[in-house]
Amino acid sequence: MAKRIMLGMLLCSIVFGGTAFAEQADAEKAALAAAKAWLQLVDDGKYMESWNEASEYFKRAITKEQWEQTAKAVREPLGKTVCRQLKSQQYATTLPGAPDGEYVVIQFDSSFTNKKTAVETITPMLDKDGMWRVSGYYIK
Repeated sequence: MAKRIMLGMLLCSIVFGGTAFAEQADAEKAALAAAKAWLQLVDDGKYMESWNEASEYFKRAITKEQWEQTAKAVREPLGKTVCRQLKSQQYATTLPGAPDGEYVVIQFDSSFTNKKTAVETITPMLDKDGMWRVSGYYIK
């Protein structure tokens, strides 16, 4: 009897653990797609549109006008995007200085016409409406 209980518990952990892993993988895939679409707006200089498509958390942190000024000041000197390769993506439910929620921290190894090597970090979050939207963006 004890062996059956242990086997049942093992099977439950495999099934539920596998489900959680699949859900996390789906979240990472959706977040990556949202990040790429948002980055395309930024690459195209559509800063106002990128603000419109960002998360509510992002919009509370910076006004549309502040975002446009900041994005222009940071991105335009870099020139056009030459290459962007996925470096890493990590699902998280807590991040320093951010409310608990669902996030995927994504890093790209990137190259621009005026900066040959850079790391872009973009963090989509699951917004209240169930859509993945960018909550943070940094370039090193």
